[in-house]
This record gives sequence, C-alpha cells and structure tokens, in this order.
Amino acid sequence: MTTSLTREIMVCGMDCADCARSVQRALEAVPGVRSAQVLLTSEKALLEVDAESPATWEAIRQAVEGVGYQVGDEAESAMPPPPAAYRQRVLVVLGVVTLVVLGVAVVGHGLGVLERLEPYVPWPVGLGGALLVGFPVFKNVIRAAWQRRVLAQTLVAIGAVAALAVGEWITAFVIVVILRMADYIEGFTTDQARQAVRTLGAMTPVTARVERSGEEREVPIASVRPGDVVVVRPGETIPVDGEVMSGQATIDQAAITGEGLPVDVGPGARVFAATIAQLGGLRIRTTGAGRDTTFGRVVRMVEEAEAHRGDVQRLADRFSGYYLPVVLGVALLAYVLRQDVMASVAVLVVACSCAFALAAPVALLASIGAAARQGLLIKGGKYLEALARADVLLIDKTGTLTLGRPQITDVVSLNGLPEDEVVRLAASAEWYSEHPLAESVRQASKARGLVLEQPTAFRAVPGRGVRARIGAKAVVVGSRQIVGSAIPADKTESLTEAGKSLLYVEVDGQLVGILAAADTERADVREALAALPEVGIRHTELLTGDHEQAGAALAVRLGLRYRADLLPEDKIAVVKAYQAQGHTVMMIGDGVNDAPALAQADIGIAMGAAGSDVAIDAAHVVLMREDWMLVPELVRIARRTMRVVRGNIGFTALYNAAGLTLAAMGLLPPILAAALHALPDVVILGNASRLLRLRGKK
Repeated sequence: MTTSLTREIMVCGMDCADCARSVQRALEAVPGVRSAQVLLTSEKALLEVDAESPATWEAIRQAVEGVGYQVGDEAESAMPPPPAAYRQRVLVVLGVVTLVVLGVAVVGHGLGVLERLEPYVPWPVGLGGALLVGFPVFKNVIRAAWQRRVLAQTLVAIGAVAALAVGEWITAFVIVVILRMADYIEGFTTDQARQAVRTLGAMTPVTARVERSGEEREVPIASVRPGDVVVVRPGETIPVDGEVMSGQATIDQAAITGEGLPVDVGPGARVFAATIAQLGGLRIRTTGAGRDTTFGRVVRMVEEAEAHRGDVQRLADRFSGYYLPVVLGVALLAYVLRQDVMASVAVLVVACSCAFALAAPVALLASIGAAARQGLLIKGGKYLEALARADVLLIDKTGTLTLGRPQITDVVSLNGLPEDEVVRLAASAEWYSEHPLAESVRQASKARGLVLEQPTAFRAVPGRGVRARIGAKAVVVGSRQIVGSAIPADKTESLTEAGKSLLYVEVDGQLVGILAAADTERADVREALAALPEVGIRHTELLTGDHEQAGAALAVRLGLRYRADLLPEDKIAVVKAYQAQGHTVMMIGDGVNDAPALAQADIGIAMGAAGSDVAIDAAHVVLMREDWMLVPELVRIARRTMRVVRGNIGFTALYNAAGLTLAAMGLLPPILAAALHALPDVVILGNASRLLRLRGKK
C-alpha cells in the first residue's frame, strides 16, 4: 500500500464557488494527486499526493494556470490586509459608481433614451464595444466550455450573445458592463470574508531579531529554528514560541487568549508568538516558529475551517450544482411559451448561482475569524451548526469546573497550638515533598507570610505522607494511616462530607492539627452555568472520576446533576446515551484526559488550551483562556451565525425565485435584470459583515 503526503499551495484569483470547483477538478486530474480540497475563502488548496510518485510542482502550477488562476506563495498570504478605513472607502466608491451606472442604464432604458441612440451607432461598432467590455467574461466562458465546464457567467454570456443575435447591441452592451461591475462586487464580497483570516495572519512579525555569532541579526521568520535565541525589545511583537532566558516584561496575550489583561513574565516563563512585550525586553529561547507556534496552529485551523462543511453549507453547494440547468430550462420554457427572446435573456441574466454557494461560507468564516480574536477557536462550520443545536452540556470536574490545583481551605487547631504554627510545621515537614497536596500546604504558608524551617531529617512514606524533624520536634504529616494518635470524629465529619482531602499533623506523637484541602471551583462558573438555559442548554451534568463524596459536594454547591467514579469509557457511554435519545451533546474538559469523550461528543470543547498541542488537536472547539463565560458566549455566537446563514440562503432563494418568475413573464427587462444581478452579493456581504464585530452578549 502506497503512502501519501500532504501539500498546501496558495491559489490566487478565485472569487466564487465556480472558481474553486474549477481549480479542484484541474488539480485532481494531475497525475500523482490523490485528492484536492480547494478553500475559496482561504485562497489555498490542500493536496494529498502519492509519496512514491508525487505530482511535480510544475504540473500543479500548469493545472492551476490552465483554468485561469495563479499559484501564489506564503509571502502573499501573509501580507497585511488593507486598513478598515481604506476598505470602507473602496466600498463607498464602488457603491457610488455602481449606483450611477445602474441609474443611467435603468432610467435611460425606461425613458427610451438608449433606444434612440441606436440608429446613430453602427451595429458593428456596438458589437465591438460589447465584445471588448465583456472580453474577460467571454474568455472565461469559452475556456470553461472547452474544458466541458459551465460557469455562473455562462448564463449571462449566453444572454448577451442572444441579445446581439437579434440586434439588441445596446442591451448586450449594458448587460456586460453591469456584469463586469457585479464581478467586482462579488470579488469584494469574497475578499471581505477573507479579512478575518488575513487579519489573524498579519498579527505575527515576518522577521525576528536573532543572536548569531555574537551579534543580533534580523532574519526572516522562516529561517528561525528551535534553540535560536530571539531578542524582543519593549513594545515589539514576540515572533516565536519559547522560554524566557533573561529579562522582564509585561505581555499582552490578547492574540492568543482574547484576554485584555496583561501578564508579567520573567526567566523560565513560557511566551507565545503574536503576543506583545510591554514595559520591558526579553531574550527568548525558541521552541517553535512560524506555523509551528501556538498562534500558527490557530491561524491554520481558522484557514482550514471551510473544509469542515456543515449540513447547511452542503445543501447550498448541492443546490447551486442543480441551479444552472434549472435556469436554462426556465429560459427555454419562456421562449417556447412567449416567443420572446428578451424574456429568455432576462432569465439568464437575473440568475445568481454564486450567491447560493457564498451564502454560508462568507458568514461562517467571518464568525470563526471574529471568534478566534476573542480566544474561541472553532474548527469548522459543521461545529458551529452543531453548537447552534446543542441542548446538553456534559462537564468534566478537575481542571474544568475546578482549578485543578488543590488548596488548603480549612485549618483545625488541636491541643491549643495556633493555626499558623500548625501550618508552619506542616509546610516545613513537606519541604522536600513533590506531592500536589504538599504544594498546597506550602502555598498556604506563603499566603500567611510564614517563615519555614528546613528539616534536618526527611522521609516520604508513599501513599501515606511524610516524616521529618523540624528543630527538636518530630513532625508527621499525612493520611490517618501514618499518624498514631486518635482522630476526633467530630472535627472531621463535616470536612469529609464536603468531599475534602484531610492531612493530619502530629508533633512528637501528639495530634496538633488537621488541614483540609479541596480543588476549588473557578470564580466565574456559577454565573456561566446560570446563563446556559438562556442559550438553549436544557441538560447540564457533571461527570467525574473522583470519588462519590467529592463529586457530590461540588455538584450540590453548583446545583448540578452528577455521576462520580467514572472511567473514560463510562464518560463515552454517557455521551452515547444522550445522543441515542436525539440530543446534541457538548462535552467540555481539559482536552487531555478527556480526549475520548470529547471526540465522541457532537462538540468537544477543551478548556484553557493556550499552548497545549494535545488540547488543540483533541477538541472541536478550543477555549484559549480559562474563562467559563466563554461557554455561553460560544453558543450565542453559533446561534447568531446560523441565523445569518439562514437569512442569507432565504434571501437568495427568494430573490432568484422572484427574479426568474418576473423575467420569464416578460415583466423584468434584461437591463433591469442585469442591474439586479449583483444584489444578492451585496446583501450577503452586509448581513455577514455584522459577524465580524462579534462582541459580548448578543
């Protein structure tokens, strides 16, 4: 069995679904290419090629250029997008010019001005003008016909030729002029959908300042390798993932986590590409550069999100494939019934098949890109669709509802010893211990400002605790199995019922205190859980591998149903049981231990995955920061996005149905039909552009 390789190429010049389909067919015909997936909004093609006889770069380039497009490179894709103000001015100018031309054409036709000009212009001149203005359109249509393909432009070209054939050169000329303007509008519409991806891609520097041969050199980011030392000055964007070797800085991590609050870092801290060093400089040892960084993986997944098509998008794609034959049939029927060539021309001109294919991806990509800037990584349109339908949320406990780090919550002093002294002796005894509960004791002593005493003797008893000598005292800290003293039940009963882990502190054979530790819940969990029913989540349940008491204690506090003592396969069984009942299941976990359940769920969500390769790969949706309020916001975004998608598709269907009907009945003249041709693209762009500004509760 032969193996395959994956290749990625940039494809420039695509602005509609027909373009993408043309490129895909051409690439799939190249020897050595097993499959090709062309992503219109990302301007790229993902190729699976034979490892033993891969397709040559020249063959791939010729295939793309043979259907009228160009092979680009990474540098082109990394170019920063034009400023929003510039794009706004372009849109305004384009809109004004379009309105003026449409106004002149429609009003002139209505008043008969254009027809009165016809006797003064020889027909060959009119023919030449129409062919000259429409040359790019006719060229594409002829090339596609030679390759046995039909484009959306094919219909309009046939309509223009039909008008010329009956001597209506003015009608043909106006049709091709307006069609060219519609092409510009359609290209602008598609380009706007790409802005979310381009804006993300432009957030990382294209060069880095690297220490080599004892001096700093600015080099392309592609030449930076793991182990290189990168220098970042105050106010600069960090170009790589890595570990801080020296320096102090305040880091704005909004590009990774969407969180506006900066964090302070120093030697040993981990930093990420696309974040900004403020108030200080850093020397960083590189662990990843370019597309191998955390931010690079985020950008790549947003770019490739188009490949994960949902039911709505697949339905629109299928409809657009059947639409062209339907339009041709309606045009033929109009001619047979009315014997009116101009009615058939109007039918061909008013049809707008590209709008169906663009209705879903323009909105989905805009939403996915905007969500990524908030720290929400959604891997594709089908997951947005599933999120919009979700009605069940299953939640892991440790590291998801809780911080995943035990903390000392209670200190019980016995035999008159002060609480601070109990904590100080316990933390001193735990000086060398690596157990998570030992760290919680040391953190408790630090929070109280206590000065610890290094033990002169230390022995860890696996599974039970530690024995140490602190000065002249013999100190024992651990479970009830390691202490010899009697344990007062009245002091421990309430703590045990609360699901807390207990550490007993014994000094010189006498029990002097009890420390209770618990994995505390996240600060924003309660507010987020309260918001879930508002966004349609009807069932919420805690799934944990912890013992019954720990699970029950947390579930009762949060008002959740729960299941405890679960193995990974038990969690998968719970997900399947809900799915068998017809529910759409969201599962949220840490993305590592819960990977099987996350994969089984309709939407697996990894919590707080900044920098975690495993979490980013395991889940369908990744919350790049540990913020529970992102969970209801995620569902809001999905529901709003699907409303926009359905609105786009509904309007496009209504427009085409009305346009074809009016044109076939002779109530829509060809010039007015041409004027309305670009309307769906403009409406789709305006509707989808609202998703580029996703912010807060909607």
